[in-house]
Amino acid sequence: MPPRRAAGTLVYSTELGRTCPDCRRSLTECRCREQATRIVGNGNVRVGRESKGRGGKVVTLVIGLPLTSADLAALATTLKKRCGTGGTIKDGVIEIQGEHRDAIVAELQALGYKAKRAG
Repeated sequence: MPPRRAAGTLVYSTELGRTCPDCRRSLTECRCREQATRIVGNGNVRVGRESKGRGGKVVTLVIGLPLTSADLAALATTLKKRCGTGGTIKDGVIEIQGEHRDAIVAELQALGYKAKRAG
């Protein structure tokens, strides 16, 4: 994990452009972001639905995928295209708009994950 940056650290330089606040290199040369490729989930893949706090709108949640952040984003894109809807990733959880549990479980099982329907 990169060290926490102190207050008043440099984030822009006219010589380098935007710089990383942790290693103070330009963003194109930064190596801190590569260290952030940790595994997010625990391997118990659950596909559930939730509507609390969303104005009655339903979202499908995919929890527990053992993937890095970049792989999780790529899988989220695949699932959103499969369902034909939007979505996002929050704290290692893929959120797909609408009720798509059956389609997502089928897609994850086709990709080799042991996904279970939850809720």
